[in-house]
Amino acid sequence: MSISTKKGDKGQTSLWSGERVNKDNIRVESYGTIDELNSHLGEAKHYVKSVYIKNIIIDIQNDLFKVAGTLASKEKLYVNPIESKDVDRLDQIVETLEGKIGLKGFVIPGNTLSSAKIDVCRTICRRAERRIITLSNSENVDLELRKYVNRLSDVLFLLARYEEYVMDKIVYKTW
Repeated sequence: MSISTKKGDKGQTSLWSGERVNKDNIRVESYGTIDELNSHLGEAKHYVKSVYIKNIIIDIQNDLFKVAGTLASKEKLYVNPIESKDVDRLDQIVETLEGKIGLKGFVIPGNTLSSAKIDVCRTICRRAERRIITLSNSENVDLELRKYVNRLSDVLFLLARYEEYVMDKIVYKTW
């Protein structure tokens, strides 16, 4: 079986739940941006110095399949959605990293190659969140999924800072 079905040649795609929609549909934009984030995280994990951070990235990548799968369906057909325990896990990562890093102000992003890659992921995550919020203005989007994506950008910020922290490369904005 080929991955090329040719069914999208006229600008439509199928959702997980079977409906055909235009490829520029906000739902497709939402899960497409999550896919973009997942790809960039795949690149970033090859640059990180900390095994701890690399393992968190791998867990996030697995979670993003749940996010994208849920967004790719108008019906509640996806069997493995984001749950409150996934959001709680991100909250715990935030608490742990804030305790280790001890941030003291605004940070200029991207002071190591690995942190720069993660900072790009953070900005893609913020765009995904904006697309998801736009979708939620017209369709029901699961609250736990929205919480997860919101928390994820905070986690990504802290992952980037941790990479700088271990290299003594955090640069604070001076006024």
